[in-house]
Amino acid sequence: MTDHSIKPISADLPLPADDPSRKLTVVLPDDPSVPNISQAGNVYTILISGEQTEGRYTLIDMLVPDGGGPPPHRHDFEEMFTLLEGELEFTFRGETQTIRAPATVNIPANAPHRFANRSGKMAHMLCMCTPAGQEEFFLAIADRIPDRQSPAPKPDAEKQAEKKRLAESLAPKYRTEFLPPQ
Repeated sequence: MTDHSIKPISADLPLPADDPSRKLTVVLPDDPSVPNISQAGNVYTILISGEQTEGRYTLIDMLVPDGGGPPPHRHDFEEMFTLLEGELEFTFRGETQTIRAPATVNIPANAPHRFANRSGKMAHMLCMCTPAGQEEFFLAIADRIPDRQSPAPKPDAEKQAEKKRLAESLAPKYRTEFLPPQ
């Protein structure tokens, strides 16, 4: 798992020198080398991983179909969503509101939340988590798919239950807690 021990730099100290070993990252969402996964019917593309940012953040492109979205949960990292297309219901600390694109939503660390697509259309957003690590959780539990246009697999009830058990067992490792329905 990514090292999340990033320390702030004191304002009294000079900026550190440039690290030439770090490279510019340019990613196209349809690049065949970026991981595409399906998590509970949603299609996620890991654009920037924690490995590429020394654990500072991850950036995930999310396609959320009608009916899609995670169960109520919380985690000890910040999560910011930029809704590019469509609309989603965001429930934050028990209060639900419909957010329409273009909009950005920031979820503070440890706050109970969820989002759900009830619009009848696909929603498209970017999700930044800081520090990184959420992408590793998704990669551990989701199904790999060839590209972002591939249909999400439709698992049977047994496979869904197996995925749910896997997510629940790995959640503590990735600083996530699933909550009862709000």
